[in-house]
Amino acid sequence: MVQKVALLTAGGFAPCLSSAIGGLIGRYTEVAPDVEIIAYKYGYQGLLTGDYLEVTPEVRAKAHLLHLYGGSPIGNSRVKLTNAKDLVKRGLVAEGDDPLKVAADRLVADGVDVLHTIGGDDTNTTAADLAAYLASNDYGLTVVGLPKTIDNDVVPIRQSLGADTAAEMGARFARNVLAEHNAGTRILIVHEVMGRNCGWLTAATARKYREWLSTAEWLPEIGLDAKAWDVHAVFVPEAVIDLQAEAARLKEVMDTVGNVTMFISEGAGVESIVAEMEKAGEEVARDAFGHIRLERINPGAWFAKQFAEMLGAQKILVQKSGYYSRSAAANSYDLDLIRSMTDLAVDSALRGEPGVIGHDEENGDVLTAIAFDRIKGGKPFDIEQDWYLDLLSEIGQPEPVAAPPAEH
Repeated sequence: MVQKVALLTAGGFAPCLSSAIGGLIGRYTEVAPDVEIIAYKYGYQGLLTGDYLEVTPEVRAKAHLLHLYGGSPIGNSRVKLTNAKDLVKRGLVAEGDDPLKVAADRLVADGVDVLHTIGGDDTNTTAADLAAYLASNDYGLTVVGLPKTIDNDVVPIRQSLGADTAAEMGARFARNVLAEHNAGTRILIVHEVMGRNCGWLTAATARKYREWLSTAEWLPEIGLDAKAWDVHAVFVPEAVIDLQAEAARLKEVMDTVGNVTMFISEGAGVESIVAEMEKAGEEVARDAFGHIRLERINPGAWFAKQFAEMLGAQKILVQKSGYYSRSAAANSYDLDLIRSMTDLAVDSALRGEPGVIGHDEENGDVLTAIAFDRIKGGKPFDIEQDWYLDLLSEIGQPEPVAAPPAEH
């Protein structure tokens, strides 16, 4: 019988964390009001240190407010429970301790029967490691995860929480940035969008932006021209970027339209950039999960530099929508998705059924609790989808050629 549950959010922000917390609290209050709820602060860091907030009756009564905000009220961190060396260095466990055992013992000490994790592939693979440890050592706890990532790249989940909102916010961000297209002559605008290995968010952001473009009313006679406000190139990690061919195509756009705008995934072409850095003897910074720290690489700036001379650009503007997009409050689409998933997460937890909640692409898109051992990151964006091919055709970009899988 479930008497006490714990919540935690982890990894990077997405426009669903606050709402997912509110949804879980609301569902428990609705169907199992006697269940005690705590929330570990700063993700797995709070779990290791025993730092948590109690969900009081006052919080339960106003949990609906959490749907109105972005970010995570209980905080996030990037902590991998199987990276003992990093955890010792950060003072989260003692030398020689097994972090999984420290976490499991903390859950037992806190009287937790169910742990809800809200995060992306790293968060849920870490949850999988913890769930496996709990099961193999007879701890008797249930772990139920919710899929959060603006990259929408969790296997086998059809749609991750917050991704649609992030695309919508990126498109809104772009509307202001692209208004700069004639703040000078021959301007190159590079809109860098989050997406380490997956180009879904970049493509979806461009799609939503162009949906606005196609419904807006223009007045080209006075210079208010949709062609100048348009997206002229979309670059994703899954496709080869032919710099010379694209430069030749985009040079014609620059000469004709007067400006060029690119939407580019932060992970596109990173292998080439890293190879140049390592060749020059520069250190490539990585996080606790071994991922390259893309904010230190600046792919948008790198590509802007490569294209600028070939396009004859007189001004370069590189803008990143990532933090603006990922910290937004959930839109109506995501609110509906969150509600369906948090309801099932609570129901699964009360039944003692572990897993990550999502529409299972490998099982008819059924919304279910997917076994942790089936969850993994790195789901690539399908560059052969009709809507994406149509988008590229409309902006004059050739059909994509698949690139080797990214490893960064």
